[in-house]
Amino acid sequence: MLNEIVECFATVPPGVLVDATFGLGGHAKAILNAHPSLQILGLDQDADAISNAEKMISSDASLRGRLTVRRVRFDSLKEVLEELSISEISGALFDLGVSSPQLDIAERGFSYRNDGPLDMRMDQRSELSAADVVNSYEVSELANLIARNADERFARRIARAIVSARPINTTTHLAEVIVSAIPAPARRTGGHPAKRTFQAIRIEVNKELEILEHALKAAIDTTKANGRIAVLAYHSGENRIVKQVFRSAENDTDEPKVGSPYVHESQLGVRRVRRVRMAQYPSEQEQTQNRRAKSARLRIVEKTLAGARS
Repeated sequence: MLNEIVECFATVPPGVLVDATFGLGGHAKAILNAHPSLQILGLDQDADAISNAEKMISSDASLRGRLTVRRVRFDSLKEVLEELSISEISGALFDLGVSSPQLDIAERGFSYRNDGPLDMRMDQRSELSAADVVNSYEVSELANLIARNADERFARRIARAIVSARPINTTTHLAEVIVSAIPAPARRTGGHPAKRTFQAIRIEVNKELEILEHALKAAIDTTKANGRIAVLAYHSGENRIVKQVFRSAENDTDEPKVGSPYVHESQLGVRRVRRVRMAQYPSEQEQTQNRRAKSARLRIVEKTLAGARS
């Protein structure tokens, strides 16, 4: 949803926009090219993403002075802003979940299709890996995280199968164990049978849901009037957190006010596109060209004058 994201930041005030999940930098570069009044602060916990950003800056003179990157999780947003003496931002972008390079490099251990070690760490400095989760968690712990993080109805069967098959050291071995635990009729629907469990383990390893609420609230709090926060979510658990945080920010008078950006509605200083719980979906063309885009849900809120800092 590159075009939609670039468009949503067209009217934000000049200043620094935080790309909280920098990745390959595609969103950041497109925003900088389209909006000369903006600078980008890119955050990513993946060393490969930061290395890529540094190469981008060194090879493209137009990015120098306009793109800054830091290797941190996005829940450190406020701390980085304080370090850089930035009191307010023009907005923030969160493109949640795993990036394409992480999926495509077998050695990172994210993919159930490519044989690799059980890793799944977005930050290679982290101690907890997928191998630790798969080989040390009790059945009940595994079942709970698979059900919670992936809405997997066969979570307990899968957890029992994983424990029985230990030790499991590779992604393909884990995928085989998961597939064997799921009844044959269920394997034939809904994509690869291991997809949801791999997602659940990845979320556990990287604490993705645990840090999201804090990061979104920090972004809302530090965004200046008429700035915008855009979130691309791919998972039901992420989606629920985004909706809850945005709804709370709209309705709680103790929180900075936000509203959705495109259709202007003057009511207590809140502007909204539509009801916050609704989302924008990728076009049919994009879904056809990129199968990973099919589950994407874009939500955008705009900071209002009522929510601006005095």
